[in-house]
Amino acid sequence: MKIFLLAAAVTLTAGTAAAQDWAKVRLEQSPRHLEWVTVQHGDRQVRCFLGFPEAKGKATAVVLIHEIFGLTDWVRGMVDQFAAAGYIAIAPDFLSGAGPNGGGTESLGGPDGARTKIQGLPQAQIDADLDACSGKVVVGGFCWGGAKTFLYATHNPAIAAGLVFYGSGPDAAAVGRITAPIYGFYAENDARINAGLPATEQAMKAAQRFFEPVTYSGAGHGFMRAGEDPAGSEANQRARAEAWTRLKAILGSL
Repeated sequence: MKIFLLAAAVTLTAGTAAAQDWAKVRLEQSPRHLEWVTVQHGDRQVRCFLGFPEAKGKATAVVLIHEIFGLTDWVRGMVDQFAAAGYIAIAPDFLSGAGPNGGGTESLGGPDGARTKIQGLPQAQIDADLDACSGKVVVGGFCWGGAKTFLYATHNPAIAAGLVFYGSGPDAAAVGRITAPIYGFYAENDARINAGLPATEQAMKAAQRFFEPVTYSGAGHGFMRAGEDPAGSEANQRARAEAWTRLKAILGSL
């Protein structure tokens, strides 16, 4: 079974990250089978949220890497949405064990607490958590997770593809270790991330690595979340819909 890693990390304000009532309501209304599971590697236990599609037979597995604010209702909702699209989806809580008494995201007191802890996670631990869900994988992520997508592609040459949603690229010296095609999803109104995009394109081209970035007109940083919010702008909603269409086409071609 192919496993697809979709790393999820969107840099938003703490208030925006906390205001997810719409995501929670949608999740609670899902008809699909959703459950918590624990994945263990070595002495580390990683709590994960798992969703199954309403389909018979084999389904592609998708691993979602959460955003900088941890395993939130929105990320769990993305598990459900991938399940609705026909995939088995799992989202590990990379903050497992980072909270009081060994807790994870839920024990860190909200987005600010999660953001503070996640900045200190060792890259080796993140890679090991992803390796525990490995196979012929597609790695993807949003902002923080987009950057981790590029980094994981330099760590694991066996991945099938990388999906980078408005995330920064790795050091130019590391891109030569990437063997998978990388697909980028960027927002037109995202000066911070876009400032580094030309250098990433140049480094990938110099190393003769496949990198296909697409910039979505009028969209802002975090459009995958903002475009789902009922109060989201038309441009963000359109960008999110177009990105989903492209994402499914990429996965379907592998």
